[in-house]
Amino acid sequence: MADVTITEYTDPGCPWAYSAEPFRRRIMWLYGESIEWRRRMVVLAEDPQDYLDKGFTPEMMAQGLAKIAREHGMPIDTAVRPRMAATAPACRAVVAARLHAPEAEDGLLRAFRLRAMRGELLDEQATVHGAAADAGLDPQQLDRLSAGEDVDAAMRADMAHAREPSAAARVLDERLANWSGGRRYTCPSYEIRRDRDGVQIAVPGFQPFAAYDVVLANLVPGLDRRDPPRSVLEVLEWAGEPLASREVAVVMDIDHAAAREELGRVADEEHIGADGLWSAAA
Repeated sequence: MADVTITEYTDPGCPWAYSAEPFRRRIMWLYGESIEWRRRMVVLAEDPQDYLDKGFTPEMMAQGLAKIAREHGMPIDTAVRPRMAATAPACRAVVAARLHAPEAEDGLLRAFRLRAMRGELLDEQATVHGAAADAGLDPQQLDRLSAGEDVDAAMRADMAHAREPSAAARVLDERLANWSGGRRYTCPSYEIRRDRDGVQIAVPGFQPFAAYDVVLANLVPGLDRRDPPRSVLEVLEWAGEPLASREVAVVMDIDHAAAREELGRVADEEHIGADGLWSAAA
């Protein structure tokens, strides 16, 4: 039984949420089944025009992706996308998996993240179907599930929660974003709750790992922490899916360059942008 529940406010198309994945991986390595992870979809854009109305263009997006990739080390193709894309179809599909195939929810969200960071558009059917196949789901069945009223209601509930940040989160206003009705959580934002008594701490916006480490150490000081991995192969085997150099480095608490060097000896790389995803060599 979990001691802590972390509710993550996220979106498959957000490069900040993607760049925070190394920290989430390390939390899961350290605490394992003591942490229950839940997600709510922010839905950054229901229509591509949502971005354009804010003056956000594919050229601006490419510049932002390049800066984020450079500063945070995750593999991102920084080429200019052909157009802006809505994230709602991918969010809806993740919610459908949560409701009807929960064992595939994490894999589907990961598949969408990777496809978006490779340069695919999240509102194209080929992207949605490709991500479904990546996660072991039947694409046509996922389409049918995603069209359900229960999925729409659950996604709208996610959006509403994301647009009602807690009082504590509102104190850190610079970590929130505007929407037409006020302020909302940015991606990723965490609500970390100690399950035995319901005490909750908000950690809004992109944060360094130390922020989560301090919160968990204070919230559940007696929680056992797993020893560091002994090798990069141990991390890849534990994850059960390809990982970025930065994800392996953060889980192991070693330098990015050192992780890449070790991975290069025992794993195969799919190159994306300035880095890549690693799988254990056959």
